[in-house]
Amino acid sequence: MTKDKLTVQAIKDYLKQDLSAIDTDLVASWRLDQRQGVIKALRQYDRRLTKESERQEHIRYMNQIETDLHAQGFQYIAGVDEVGRGPLAGPVVTAAVILKPKRPLFDLRDSKQLSQAQRQNLIPLIKENSVAIAIDVQDNEAIDRYNILNATKRSMMNSIKKLSPQAEYVLIDAVDLPLDIPHSSLIKGDDRVSAIAAASIIAKEYRDQIMRDYAKQYPAYGFDRNVGYGTKEHLKAIETYGPCPIHRKSFAPIKNYF
Repeated sequence: MTKDKLTVQAIKDYLKQDLSAIDTDLVASWRLDQRQGVIKALRQYDRRLTKESERQEHIRYMNQIETDLHAQGFQYIAGVDEVGRGPLAGPVVTAAVILKPKRPLFDLRDSKQLSQAQRQNLIPLIKENSVAIAIDVQDNEAIDRYNILNATKRSMMNSIKKLSPQAEYVLIDAVDLPLDIPHSSLIKGDDRVSAIAAASIIAKEYRDQIMRDYAKQYPAYGFDRNVGYGTKEHLKAIETYGPCPIHRKSFAPIKNYF
């Protein structure tokens, strides 16, 4: 594209393409154009630039702890997270993920900040750019037997042990584990470390699928919608039908039925 005067629509169309393909010198020349349509198009382009700059900064932030650990000589760094500590029914699920040190920059966030569609779009990227992924499930009976915190810790330990290759350093979201390898527990780790965010996404989608399957077996409770959490619909179903076999007997109000 030349610097010759173009129609407003042509400039709009050009500025909508991938940012990396845009000639910044060409854009600079258009900033002298007084046509309102061009001015508006450039404002939209500038907002895209700002948003992309913020996204890139977030990615760098999320990768920084892993980058520092790699610089210290650790090759296999695992992120570990859980999903399902709060629900009244179903399992707690944990995932451990070792991401490739050299990977494309893609935006990983805490699974709770993402829609189901966004998580499902990220799953193939995570798998493609991982050295290892491991998942562990502790069902409602294990939760009742050990309590939810201990069941979560057991699940995290199991998912770490299942990794192949084994992790040399483990970054854990907000839980202290008795590991015999170097590790750190990070508050809001799924908002701070890409590997933990990846584990959060893997665990969330895995558990949600389990609950969708349970919804077919126990349709009265809406598990495909509430994934076991105590929504008004779910609580009403418990009042009407009582607990089902996947409810956690140690959790209120389920324990009132036993």
